[in-house]
Amino acid sequence: MNFVMKQALGGATKDMGKMLGGEEEKDPDAERKEEERQEALRQQEEERKAKYAKMEAERESIRQGIRDKYGIKKKEEKEAEAQAAMEQASEGSLTRPKKAIPAGCGNEEEEEESIVDTVMKFLPGPFQDMFNKK
Repeated sequence: MNFVMKQALGGATKDMGKMLGGEEEKDPDAERKEEERQEALRQQEEERKAKYAKMEAERESIRQGIRDKYGIKKKEEKEAEAQAAMEQASEGSLTRPKKAIPAGCGNEEEEEESIVDTVMKFLPGPFQDMFNKK
């Protein structure tokens, strides 16, 4: 009966043992194969990075050719020039450059006077005279 069972399964007795909960056979070269696989993956990754680095270098040379042809500067160059101009402008100064004061900031009295003047415009004539006699 056992023989018939083996024939019916097509000689898959090794797999049957695993399916029924038997121990798996340990491959003595499994660790070596895994190391080789990991090394192959690392090598593929390095080749891919080298390929894309080469492509990017080619693109950059084309970009530089276009920049040279049309007189365009790189963003880094523009930023460096702007920074140098700022440093050169403030080189002789002992303090940092003054910033413009935005409207609405500054002397509080001026704001109050402008509010009073605005209110005075809307008052009728006798009231304006009364407040102006101060």
